[in-house]
Amino acid sequence: RYFKLANRYSKGQGVQQDDKAAFKWYDLAAKTDHLDAKVKLGRMYEQGKGVKKDVYRASYWYASAAERGHADAQFHQGRLYEQKQGDHRFLHDYKRAVKWYTRAAQQGHNGAQLSLGIMYGNGQGVPQDDKEAVKWYQLAAEQGHAKAQYNLGLMYDSGEGVSQDYKMAVKWYRMAAEQGIAESQLNLGVM
Repeated sequence: RYFKLANRYSKGQGVQQDDKAAFKWYDLAAKTDHLDAKVKLGRMYEQGKGVKKDVYRASYWYASAAERGHADAQFHQGRLYEQKQGDHRFLHDYKRAVKWYTRAAQQGHNGAQLSLGIMYGNGQGVPQDDKEAVKWYQLAAEQGHAKAQYNLGLMYDSGEGVSQDYKMAVKWYRMAAEQGIAESQLNLGVM
Protein backbone atom coordinates (compact mmCIF):
# COMPACT_ATOMS: atom_id res chain seq x y z
CA ARG A 1 0.00 0.00 0.00
CA TYR A 2 2.94 2.38 0.67
CA PHE A 3 4.25 1.71 -2.83
CA LYS A 4 0.90 2.43 -4.51
CA LEU A 5 0.56 5.68 -2.59
CA ALA A 6 4.12 6.65 -3.52
CA ASN A 7 3.34 6.00 -7.20
CA ARG A 8 0.26 8.23 -6.95
CA TYR A 9 2.34 11.11 -5.58
CA SER A 10 5.11 10.48 -8.10
CA LYS A 11 2.71 10.59 -11.05
CA GLY A 12 0.10 12.99 -9.66
CA GLN A 13 -2.70 10.42 -9.87
CA GLY A 14 -5.63 11.46 -7.68
CA VAL A 15 -3.31 13.74 -5.69
CA GLN A 16 -1.13 16.69 -6.55
CA GLN A 17 2.22 15.50 -7.93
CA ASP A 18 4.76 15.78 -5.10
CA ASP A 19 8.26 14.26 -5.31
CA LYS A 20 8.95 14.78 -1.60
CA ALA A 21 5.78 12.91 -0.61
CA ALA A 22 6.58 10.19 -3.16
CA PHE A 23 10.05 9.84 -1.66
CA LYS A 24 8.59 9.52 1.84
CA TRP A 25 6.23 6.72 0.79
CA TYR A 26 8.81 4.89 -1.33
CA ASP A 27 11.14 5.01 1.67
CA LEU A 28 8.49 3.42 3.89
CA ALA A 29 7.79 0.76 1.26
CA ALA A 30 11.52 0.04 0.81
CA LYS A 31 11.88 -0.49 4.55
CA THR A 32 9.31 -3.31 4.22
CA ASP A 33 11.69 -4.87 1.64
CA HIS A 34 9.63 -3.86 -1.41
CA LEU A 35 12.13 -4.29 -4.26
CA ASP A 36 10.44 -1.94 -6.74
CA ALA A 37 10.37 0.76 -4.03
CA LYS A 38 14.11 0.32 -3.53
CA VAL A 39 14.68 0.90 -7.25
CA LYS A 40 12.43 3.98 -7.20
CA LEU A 41 14.39 5.35 -4.23
CA GLY A 42 17.61 4.73 -6.11
CA ARG A 43 16.29 6.69 -9.09
CA MET A 44 15.14 9.55 -6.84
CA TYR A 45 18.54 9.78 -5.17
CA GLU A 46 20.31 9.55 -8.52
CA GLN A 47 18.17 12.29 -10.07
CA GLY A 48 17.74 14.44 -6.97
CA LYS A 49 13.95 14.22 -7.16
CA GLY A 50 12.27 14.84 -3.80
CA VAL A 51 15.62 14.45 -2.05
CA LYS A 52 19.14 15.82 -2.35
CA LYS A 53 21.05 14.12 -5.18
CA ASP A 54 23.34 11.40 -3.81
CA VAL A 55 24.64 8.71 -6.15
CA TYR A 56 26.11 6.73 -3.27
CA ARG A 57 22.66 6.43 -1.66
CA ALA A 58 21.28 5.59 -5.11
CA SER A 59 23.85 2.81 -5.41
CA TYR A 60 22.93 1.55 -1.92
CA TRP A 61 19.26 1.17 -2.88
CA TYR A 62 19.99 -0.31 -6.29
CA ALA A 63 22.38 -2.84 -4.75
CA SER A 64 19.81 -3.75 -2.09
CA ALA A 65 17.34 -4.82 -4.80
CA ALA A 66 19.96 -6.03 -7.29
CA GLU A 67 21.39 -8.56 -4.85
CA ARG A 68 17.89 -10.02 -4.59
CA GLY A 69 17.73 -10.52 -8.38
CA HIS A 70 15.79 -7.41 -9.46
CA ALA A 71 16.78 -6.96 -13.15
CA ASP A 72 16.05 -3.23 -13.35
CA ALA A 73 18.09 -2.59 -10.19
CA GLN A 74 20.94 -4.65 -11.64
CA PHE A 75 20.82 -2.57 -14.82
CA HIS A 76 20.89 0.74 -12.93
CA GLN A 77 23.69 -0.47 -10.65
CA GLY A 78 25.68 -1.45 -13.74
CA ARG A 79 25.02 1.95 -15.28
CA LEU A 80 26.37 3.72 -12.18
CA TYR A 81 29.56 1.65 -12.33
CA GLU A 82 29.96 2.33 -16.05
CA GLN A 83 29.70 6.11 -15.76
CA LYS A 84 32.81 8.09 -14.98
CA GLN A 85 31.64 11.69 -14.99
CA GLY A 86 30.21 13.97 -12.35
CA ASP A 87 30.46 13.53 -8.63
CA HIS A 88 30.69 9.74 -8.53
CA ARG A 89 33.93 8.80 -10.25
CA PHE A 90 34.71 6.62 -7.25
CA LEU A 91 32.05 4.18 -8.47
CA HIS A 92 33.62 3.88 -11.94
CA ASP A 93 34.46 0.22 -12.49
CA TYR A 94 33.83 -1.43 -15.87
CA LYS A 95 34.21 -4.97 -14.53
CA ARG A 96 31.50 -4.38 -11.94
CA ALA A 97 29.34 -2.75 -14.61
CA VAL A 98 29.68 -5.88 -16.75
CA LYS A 99 28.81 -8.08 -13.76
CA TRP A 100 25.54 -6.24 -13.13
CA TYR A 101 24.66 -5.84 -16.79
CA THR A 102 25.20 -9.57 -17.30
CA ARG A 103 22.89 -10.48 -14.44
CA ALA A 104 20.14 -8.20 -15.77
CA ALA A 105 20.73 -9.19 -19.41
CA GLN A 106 20.40 -12.88 -18.57
CA GLN A 107 16.93 -12.06 -17.22
CA GLY A 108 16.00 -10.46 -20.53
CA HIS A 109 16.48 -6.76 -19.62
CA ASN A 110 16.95 -5.22 -23.08
CA GLY A 111 18.71 -2.09 -21.81
CA ALA A 112 21.26 -4.28 -20.06
CA GLN A 113 21.62 -6.43 -23.17
CA LEU A 114 22.39 -3.32 -25.25
CA SER A 115 24.83 -2.03 -22.62
CA LEU A 116 26.57 -5.39 -22.41
CA GLY A 117 26.88 -5.45 -26.21
CA ILE A 118 28.51 -2.02 -26.09
CA MET A 119 30.90 -3.14 -23.34
CA TYR A 120 31.97 -6.16 -25.43
CA GLY A 121 32.19 -4.05 -28.58
CA ASN A 122 34.47 -1.54 -26.86
CA GLY A 123 36.40 -4.01 -24.70
CA GLN A 124 35.36 -2.27 -21.48
CA GLY A 125 35.60 -4.57 -18.45
CA VAL A 126 35.86 -7.58 -20.77
CA PRO A 127 38.10 -8.53 -23.69
CA GLN A 128 36.88 -6.88 -26.90
CA ASP A 129 34.66 -9.40 -28.71
CA ASP A 130 32.48 -8.39 -31.66
CA LYS A 131 30.71 -11.77 -31.80
CA GLU A 132 29.66 -11.43 -28.18
CA ALA A 133 28.56 -7.84 -28.85
CA VAL A 134 26.39 -9.05 -31.74
CA LYS A 135 24.84 -11.72 -29.51
CA TRP A 136 23.69 -9.14 -26.96
CA TYR A 137 22.60 -6.59 -29.58
CA GLN A 138 20.54 -9.31 -31.25
CA LEU A 139 18.75 -10.20 -28.02
CA ALA A 140 17.89 -6.57 -27.29
CA ALA A 141 17.01 -5.81 -30.92
CA GLU A 142 14.56 -8.71 -31.04
CA GLN A 143 12.77 -7.11 -28.08
CA GLY A 144 12.40 -3.89 -30.05
CA HIS A 145 15.23 -1.85 -28.55
CA ALA A 146 15.87 0.81 -31.24
CA LYS A 147 19.51 1.56 -30.37
CA ALA A 148 20.30 -2.18 -30.34
CA GLN A 149 18.63 -2.51 -33.75
CA TYR A 150 20.81 0.31 -35.05
CA ASN A 151 23.98 -1.22 -33.55
CA LEU A 152 23.11 -4.60 -35.02
CA GLY A 153 22.61 -2.93 -38.40
CA LEU A 154 26.08 -1.42 -38.08
CA MET A 155 27.59 -4.82 -37.34
CA TYR A 156 25.97 -6.40 -40.43
CA ASP A 157 26.89 -3.36 -42.52
CA SER A 158 30.58 -3.54 -41.56
CA GLY A 159 30.87 -7.31 -41.14
CA GLU A 160 32.08 -7.02 -37.55
CA GLY A 161 31.20 -10.06 -35.45
CA VAL A 162 29.03 -11.43 -38.27
CA SER A 163 29.38 -12.05 -42.00
CA GLN A 164 28.76 -8.84 -43.89
CA ASP A 165 25.13 -8.87 -45.03
CA TYR A 166 23.62 -5.69 -46.45
CA LYS A 167 20.08 -7.14 -46.47
CA MET A 168 20.31 -7.78 -42.73
CA ALA A 169 21.84 -4.34 -42.21
CA VAL A 170 18.91 -2.75 -44.06
CA LYS A 171 16.42 -4.82 -42.04
CA TRP A 172 17.82 -3.64 -38.69
CA TYR A 173 18.43 -0.06 -39.84
CA ARG A 174 14.84 0.13 -41.07
CA MET A 175 13.46 -1.14 -37.74
CA ALA A 176 15.54 1.40 -35.83
CA ALA A 177 14.67 4.20 -38.28
CA GLU A 178 10.96 3.49 -37.78
CA GLN A 179 11.54 4.21 -34.09
CA GLY A 180 13.20 7.53 -34.84
CA ILE A 181 16.90 6.68 -34.77
CA ALA A 182 18.28 9.39 -37.09
CA GLU A 183 21.57 7.59 -37.73
CA SER A 184 19.64 4.61 -39.09
CA GLN A 185 17.66 6.89 -41.36
CA LEU A 186 20.91 8.38 -42.64
CA ASN A 187 22.52 4.97 -43.18
CA LEU A 188 19.46 3.76 -45.09
CA GLY A 189 19.69 6.83 -47.29
CA VAL A 190 23.24 6.04 -48.39
CA MET A 191 22.82 2.28 -48.91
